[in-house]
Amino acid sequence: MQSVLLRSLRSVREKLLSDGSRRSKERPDEEEEEEEGRALLDHLPVDMQFLIMTYLPPEDLCRLGACSRFWRSMVQEPLLWRFFFMRDVNSWTSVDHLSMPKEEFLSVAAPDAPELQKLDFMAEYLRCSPACRCRYQQPRPALEAVAFFLQNLVSGSEPRFAMFGPGLEQLDDSLMTTMMHSPHILPVAGIPQRQIGGIGSGISFLYNNQHKFNIITLYSTYSSERERARLEQQSVRSKLFVLQGETESGPVYSVAPQVQEACQAVNGFIFVSNAQTDKGRIEEAGQVRAVLQPVWGPASRPLLVLSCVSRDGVERTPSVTVAHQLQLHLLANPWMVQDVVSESLAGLLDGIGWLLKQSGLRL
Repeated sequence: MQSVLLRSLRSVREKLLSDGSRRSKERPDEEEEEEEGRALLDHLPVDMQFLIMTYLPPEDLCRLGACSRFWRSMVQEPLLWRFFFMRDVNSWTSVDHLSMPKEEFLSVAAPDAPELQKLDFMAEYLRCSPACRCRYQQPRPALEAVAFFLQNLVSGSEPRFAMFGPGLEQLDDSLMTTMMHSPHILPVAGIPQRQIGGIGSGISFLYNNQHKFNIITLYSTYSSERERARLEQQSVRSKLFVLQGETESGPVYSVAPQVQEACQAVNGFIFVSNAQTDKGRIEEAGQVRAVLQPVWGPASRPLLVLSCVSRDGVERTPSVTVAHQLQLHLLANPWMVQDVVSESLAGLLDGIGWLLKQSGLRL
């Protein structure tokens, strides 16, 4: 792919330099100043120009394109942005319902395939990249924000979230244990004394030392069974869900009676996925759909997926792949997948911040 890209950039450069030479002969006074300013960078070998561009973050690459006609044409070369897109997409640490890459952009077709010429990889990169998308994110609809504010005002308590998923139980480093013992990241604000359908009230934390929120942890089964399954690297049958049948898209689950009230009482959900495995997530996708059924609450409730590994340096499944495997693009709810390291909680605050904003808090 790189050789095709360099060939295309050489073609663009030759055309631009040829046009510039013709204009300078026609209007020598107007072109003299621009030619002096661009001589050094513009006349570097294409391989060197390309190498320079690969070191630039996308926002600086766009600024480079504003320098001159030459660099505008070079930076807007479609194959250049496809190269960056395919290079970077698997290293993005988060993706959400507004920035999920479209299927056609993830194609592995040859770089000179005709169908790729119609795709705007530059616009798609800027829309999806975590480094850029904060500049392009759409504000939450005003009516939804007001509804969440009034809901929290009437309830008179902090936002509550139900947390579940295999990443809570399968990793060597427990995410919840680390959260409870990391006051410099998320101070524990207390354990409210209330029950929701027989399930404990969970733990309250402070985000940025001022925004209080509550997490109710829903484990799949008893601690002894979970620990045995973790050591043997086996899956356990979750007591949170009841298998109703199978469809072409995967298993269909319903929420077990003992957790139905908890699903109705919370403001959103946190699903912890084990990013150290890439065995597919068909069952997990069915369980996520089960808790988000309209019968348990409005489709405006957010879903945060924490894509977890135990520690830094462990190979992980990319966040975009996790989102596709969980079929999140089919959900009506707002959602986000955030890479997290259980040992250090790296990435966790980014996910919690998004979740609280989606729940109507002004951070």
